[in-house]
Parts: sequence; C-alpha cells; structure tokens
Amino acid sequence: MRYVARRVGQAAIVLIAAFTATFFLLQALPGDAILIKYENPELGLTPEQIESIRVAYGADTPAWEQFLHTLGGYVTGDFGYSTQYGTPVLRLISEALPETLALAGVGFVLALILAFGLAFLATLAPFAWLRSALHSLPALLVALPVFWIGILLIQTFSFGLGWVPIIGADPIQALILPVITLAVPISAPLAQILLRSIDEVKLQPFVTVIRAKGAGEGWVLTRSVLRNALLPTITIAGILFGELIGGAVVTETVFGRNGIGRLTEQAVANQDIPVLQGIVLLAALTFVIVNLIVDLVFPLLDPRLRKPSEKRVTTAPREEALA
Repeated sequence: MRYVARRVGQAAIVLIAAFTATFFLLQALPGDAILIKYENPELGLTPEQIESIRVAYGADTPAWEQFLHTLGGYVTGDFGYSTQYGTPVLRLISEALPETLALAGVGFVLALILAFGLAFLATLAPFAWLRSALHSLPALLVALPVFWIGILLIQTFSFGLGWVPIIGADPIQALILPVITLAVPISAPLAQILLRSIDEVKLQPFVTVIRAKGAGEGWVLTRSVLRNALLPTITIAGILFGELIGGAVVTETVFGRNGIGRLTEQAVANQDIPVLQGIVLLAALTFVIVNLIVDLVFPLLDPRLRKPSEKRVTTAPREEALA
C-alpha cells in the first residue's frame, strides 16, 4: 500500500507539471483565439461585445490568475468551455473519446499479435536467411510514416481491390484500415525489443541446461525464454500505448474519423486553448495510469522484484540470559 500511495503521489506531481507546462506554453502562442473567432466582420459584433466575451472567458485577467482559476476548475472537474464552440470541454472530450478508445484498443491488441507473431517466426524459422530477414523487418516498419501507411492501405484495399469500403462502411468495416494503420508502427518497436530480449535470454546458462535435457526450441521459447524476455517488452508497450493518442491524430485525420485526434486537429487550427489543455492532460493521465499498471505487473512476472518481508530478530532475551 505504501508503494501504491507513493506511485500515486508521483503521478499527481507528473499531472500538475504537465498541466503547468501546457498552460504556459499555450499562453505563449501568438494570437488570441477569442479575437480570431469573434472579430469576424460577418458576425457584426462591436468592440464592447467582444470585450464582454473576453471577460466571460476570463481572458482579461493576468496569466497567473487564469492559471489558478483553471487549475482549481480541473481539480473540481470543470475543464472550462471551448472558445470555438462554446461547449464544455469535458463534453467534447467525452463525446470523442469512445471512438479513439475503440481504435486505440483494437489497434494495440493487433500490434501485440503482430509483434509476438513476428518474434516467434524470427526465432523458430527453419532457414537462417529467413530468420535474418524477419529480424530486419521491424526496422523497416519503424521507418514508415503513419500517414503513408494509411494512404497506401486506402489506395490498395479500397480503391484498388475494393475489399474495404471507405464511403458507407459499417462500424466494423470502418475500423479495419485505421486499426492496421495504427498497429503497424506500434508493433515494430515491440517486436524489436522482444527479439533482442529473446536473443539475450537464449544465451543464459539455464537455457543451455534445458536444451541439454532434450527440450525442443518451441518448448524452450514458450516455457523458459519468453517469460524472462517479457519485462523490457512490457515497459515499451506501456510507453507505446500512451503514444496511441498521438498516432490517432494522424490516423483519424487520414480516415476522417471523429475522435480525439480529429478534435485535436480542429483545436490546433482554431487555437482552442481550453480543448488543447484538456487533451494534453488526458494524454498525460493515460501515460501515468499505464505506467502505474506496468509497475504493479512487474513483480508478478519477476519474483526478484518482490520485496521480501523483513525478518524481525529480537535480541533482548539473549542479552538478558547473558546478564
């Protein structure tokens, strides 16, 4: 419990630091989102009306007062209002989040399947040239831009082969190409780390002893090597899952999906600072939660990380006997 409480405290510090950095960096951006929207001549607003809108949003107060007011609102669950739509930021995020969670969740599962499948094939392939080629494949996949993968998939499977429709697709069909687009770049570093860990564990003496007892390569890999090679992979998997929101920005833009990525794109284009702050805090919260889960899972996989209970040794009776 002390360990969990300490990690939660560290998470709170990270969230406050992320909020502070985001607030002042966004405040330093040139331009004023309220003036950009409401100074449009087509709206016909007077300078007095525009100034009253600035007062309503608190834009007329000093930056430190805005910071304290916004921080207090976040603590109480009030994320403010979008300067572009006039809608509560929390409502915009809650409406866009399910689409992104579905995309990120399925994409992450597919990335794990691809990474483990590639690692197994690269380890158990019968030919040396094939194992070498499979070992080099993750480096190629890492170098592929997300938007290029999405465009290539659309051109090939939608326009070329006609297997997956882009227009008028049902919810499941609409997920296929975006999930692949998101999963391929995520699976590559996972496969790299897993392959490197497997190669290192295979050189350990206990693996040599298991092989000497007559165990096959498949048995050695699944029963002995894989569990010891999982720890670095879980670490990078936690980091990459937090990056899925960043990958979703490009993927949802390419495929025209209405999620957190699309909301981020619109907020950047309109300098909608309250929405950007909410999205950045959501990304930071995702990183914190995922890394906390990873830290708690580690001791379950590696007994060496479990802190043994301290044995209390009482020396008073022995001292009394000697006296």
